[in-house]
Amino acid sequence: MGNRVYFATVAKGLEEVLADELRGLGIEPERVDSGGVLFRGDLAVCYRTNLWLRTANRVLMRLAEFPCAGQDELYDGARQVPWQQYLTPEMTIAVDATVRDSALTHSHYVALKTKDAIVDTIRDQTGRRPSVDAKSPGLRINVHLARNLCTISLDTSGDPLDRRGYRLDRTSAPLRETLAAGLVLLTGWDGSSPLVDPMCGSGTILVEGAMVAARMAPGLLRERFGFMGWREFDEPLWRRLKDEARQSARRLDAPLLFGSDRSWDALRTSEKNLARSGVERLVQVRRAEVGEVEPPAASGVILVNPPYGERLGQQEDLSALYKRLGDIFKQRWKGYTAFLFTADRELAKRVGLRASRRLVLWNGPLECRLYRYDLY
Repeated sequence: MGNRVYFATVAKGLEEVLADELRGLGIEPERVDSGGVLFRGDLAVCYRTNLWLRTANRVLMRLAEFPCAGQDELYDGARQVPWQQYLTPEMTIAVDATVRDSALTHSHYVALKTKDAIVDTIRDQTGRRPSVDAKSPGLRINVHLARNLCTISLDTSGDPLDRRGYRLDRTSAPLRETLAAGLVLLTGWDGSSPLVDPMCGSGTILVEGAMVAARMAPGLLRERFGFMGWREFDEPLWRRLKDEARQSARRLDAPLLFGSDRSWDALRTSEKNLARSGVERLVQVRRAEVGEVEPPAASGVILVNPPYGERLGQQEDLSALYKRLGDIFKQRWKGYTAFLFTADRELAKRVGLRASRRLVLWNGPLECRLYRYDLY
């Protein structure tokens, strides 16, 4: 079971960041696609990518790929997979499907037909059928049908990888952990100067930034991954990789990250999330209006994800807020590089500064942009 094919999924716009993350782990990407990166490796690669990747949503292990223009081809193709290697009748399964631009148009039907093929295969070999458990299956199977090409994979992650385990409390409009990590990596911040988030909400950017600086594997806080339910789960290998990850973390002089918010509720939430994260000593948070925040050093990075109309719907107030942010950047933060993340291009214009870079990123279905301003 040496050289397997993996596909790590990622929010659109972060594909190259994910490819760089893989290279940092010593894994050469084979192909960068829209929405993910293809690579190869052994079981240790599967475990390490789940443990270390900051921006990936899931790591899928490919089992089969075949042309599929109808239900018979789907059923027959799914039956070609040697399911007995991965599955016993005592185990439970769940099948997720995504479908686009194909003759079969209904994802629920595709999932159901694939499930039939899998349980029929096991029943023919053993006389018994595995049962379905949609919530926490022993084996989660992913079917991707695009342009009549069907790819069947095992989901090695289980719950999506943004569920790190530190964020039990969420504010009204939270940023996903994987996207927050992507924003930090896109700023190029490395912990050698301060990182400031003056509208920190539940603290996600601060926690992810602190993990980047401390070289802490984001998967260390998680109890469970999909591969733990597999027949071939190698527990000693997994324990060894986790021990190595713990030992490779950097001890840093605190604090390196500075967060503030005007909401006491948000601050309480971010303090709880920080306490669970294991990196709280690197972060200082306090209550302050965005205009009251003092730069902690002569230079550094300021990263802000202000509200936009999608979530709060007060356009006039927001227009004033964005204009104020531009003024604050100019007056208070000379010597810093400022990054602003928003889904609203009209509001971004109100900042009134010229962006030296604009990167398009997707936050779920929302097309967003990360603007960079060099504040000389």
